[in-house]
Amino acid sequence: MSETKSIKGILAASITPLLESGDLDDEGLGVYLRFLAKQGCHGALLLGTTGEGPSFSREERERILRAALVVRQEEPDFFLLAGTGTPSLEETIQLTKTACSLGYDGVVVLPPYYFRNAGEMGLFAWFEQVIQRAVPKDAKLLLYHIPPMSGVSLSLSFLEKLKDKFPDTFYGLKDSSGDEAFCRQLGEHFGRDLAVFNGKDNLLPLALRHNAAGCITAGANLFPYLLRDTWEAYWQGDEQRFSRLSDILQQARPVIDQFPPASALIKGLLPRLTKFPRWQTRLPLLPMGEEILDQTYHLLIEACGNPYI
Repeated sequence: MSETKSIKGILAASITPLLESGDLDDEGLGVYLRFLAKQGCHGALLLGTTGEGPSFSREERERILRAALVVRQEEPDFFLLAGTGTPSLEETIQLTKTACSLGYDGVVVLPPYYFRNAGEMGLFAWFEQVIQRAVPKDAKLLLYHIPPMSGVSLSLSFLEKLKDKFPDTFYGLKDSSGDEAFCRQLGEHFGRDLAVFNGKDNLLPLALRHNAAGCITAGANLFPYLLRDTWEAYWQGDEQRFSRLSDILQQARPVIDQFPPASALIKGLLPRLTKFPRWQTRLPLLPMGEEILDQTYHLLIEACGNPYI
């Protein structure tokens, strides 16, 4: 991992392409990541929620992480983050070590989500072990804050304590809480000392105004150029364009949220929008029904037009 490389921008919470057999489409993953780069994404997170990370074994996850590296052959500056969090401390440590050794730009780690009443002292000790045993000094760890899925909420004081103890390796947070107040509080409390990536596309404008480093979202699979244009408008100070694009994002993201899970929806929509095949989901997720896909396709086109450049 790079000691000076600053992770920022629009990152896709990438899907994981699976063949009819349920096996990984190794070649398809590389092609898909290059596609995201060409569409304006600064990088991608592998094996997050949209990537169905918890549904894969440790061996499968390692294979996926290795297969994704091919994108660097054509897109050397494309950020690669790895979702390595599991309820098992030892498995999380091993996956984190693998991602770091492969040269990933960062790891995104869920809190252990089975014992939801473990308390912050236990959570802190857990993350302390992960960082001390698996994250090199030049590496970057981001916490994955997604209480609607994990059932675990992380407080500002918890994040501050972790940042104080590990100012270099605890790099940031993927905040998928969907909580507008928490989005504001993160920016007001940490400024740019903590790299915050919002996980809800419609909250990207708010997050950017509150010091966010960018976003890591499911929507970046379906309307990456819209997110990239919003990002560019903000940093160029084009307030009129930024406001117009922000309004479009408010319409686009609900299309995804209306028909969960996002991974099944995205895999069903891609063949309608691109030349990609109909990749499979991993059980317990089932393919999205054709009627819902038809409805969602029209809603998405209505919301943001042709979603690709």
